Amino acid sequence: MSIFLWILQALLAAHTAIGAAWKLFNSEQSIPTLAAIPHGVWLLLIPFELICAVCLVLPALTPSVGWLVPLAALGIAVEMLVFSGVHLRGGAEQNGPMFYWFGVVAVCLVIAVGRWMIAPL
Repeated sequence: MSIFLWILQALLAAHTAIGAAWKLFNSEQSIPTLAAIPHGVWLLLIPFELICAVCLVLPALTPSVGWLVPLAALGIAVEMLVFSGVHLRGGAEQNGPMFYWFGVVAVCLVIAVGRWMIAPL
């Protein structure tokens, strides 16, 4: 189980870092239903996501900070749920992005529960 969780953590860290880079070069306006997010908040998501990505893989080098993994995973999950809420409030007719965000939330929850209860670091 530990190897499976490490693989998920690495994939989620890569996904989150890529998302931060995407936010750097694209505005919240590129997804019409996320236009309600203030630009300053959008920019603050970049360091937040980079910090979460680092926290997901840092225990590979420093096992004593293993407690950061579930927190980072839950932080990413909350971000995805906020995106879903903003998307719904924006009057979205297409819910495709929400399925993607819920998939990320599911991965985050597997990591958080796995690292808290099943295979803690």
